[in-house]
Amino acid sequence: MPPVEQHDAEAPPAGPPLGEFDATPQPMQVVSSRKTDHLRVALDARVQQPGRGTGLDRYFFDPISLPEFDLDQIDTSCELLGKRLRAPLLVGAMTGGTSEAGAVNRILAEAAQLCGVGFCLGSQRAMLGMEAHQLRSFSVRDVAPTTLLLGNIGAIQLRDHLSGRDLERLALAVGADGMFVHLNPLQEAIQPEGDRDWRGVFDALGDAAANCGLPVLAKEVGAGLSAATLARLKLLGLAGVETAGVGGTSWSRIEALRHGNRTPKSIAGEVLCDFGTSTADSVVLARAAFPSRIVIASGGLRDGLEVAKCVALGASACAMAAPFLRAAAGGVGDVVTEIEGVIETLRVTMFLVGAPDVRQLSLTPLTKVRGRL
Repeated sequence: MPPVEQHDAEAPPAGPPLGEFDATPQPMQVVSSRKTDHLRVALDARVQQPGRGTGLDRYFFDPISLPEFDLDQIDTSCELLGKRLRAPLLVGAMTGGTSEAGAVNRILAEAAQLCGVGFCLGSQRAMLGMEAHQLRSFSVRDVAPTTLLLGNIGAIQLRDHLSGRDLERLALAVGADGMFVHLNPLQEAIQPEGDRDWRGVFDALGDAAANCGLPVLAKEVGAGLSAATLARLKLLGLAGVETAGVGGTSWSRIEALRHGNRTPKSIAGEVLCDFGTSTADSVVLARAAFPSRIVIASGGLRDGLEVAKCVALGASACAMAAPFLRAAAGGVGDVVTEIEGVIETLRVTMFLVGAPDVRQLSLTPLTKVRGRL
């Protein structure tokens, strides 16, 4: 593993207590049970979206067999939200809210710190109404003091419980540099205890973007961002978006499996398991809608070649989750190995396509195969 620059910065102090919000969230035992289910089911091979894929297999680089570069001088670093990353890579949002989830978060966050990449917390829904001593599963700053850290809350929880200033307090409570608000209407529609009323979410998101003192980004969770959705999101003062397109983990299928028995909701979840916009298409659409804002590609990314393709399609950075979650079972070292493998694959790909840095990679053309779905 290449040496990682060491920083002397201390972990940020804990933020202010969260206190009470305007509405009572779901009982903690319900949220905790759901989070435990999600960790268990997410590792089931059946939740990987079949058929359509991410769309990235439609794109290819033209290789250069006479690269006039020193491979070791290829610069994979980039800047995101004011922090320098060794590569345009984030450990994607996964979990939180239980002791098991807390252990996973700390393993992933420590690995992100060691590798110089970003880290995204899973949904902080479980923090609503928690006391300070219950925040442990989201507290990772002691193992990741200088890592780019992004918090995360659901759009429904934002609408029902949080003003823009409250969202900022939620971020400060974990030392986050910014906040994702995740959009997951398909998952909620299939979830046994899901939220089915989505009225008022757009206005709540606009208020948060305008009044939170930290960057706010919107993210999908597996169905991708369509042109129609992006046309609305671009009207808001968001710092950017994350695509989470079709082709990766299907949260529709995860929720269908959680039903156990065959139910009307589980049937719908199976039918709609790959409903939405593919990762590749979503990245292209997002960059067109947000020409000067952050676009994070995610949704089924598995290696550094796919990271390179997404950057060439317009992504500012990429988030990966499932490969690192699997590696976390073996501890920090195994996660570091996987992250370093992604970075090295990205470096070699840049070498082979004549891109000495990430900016040049973003300008490198891709060939799109005609006629492939």
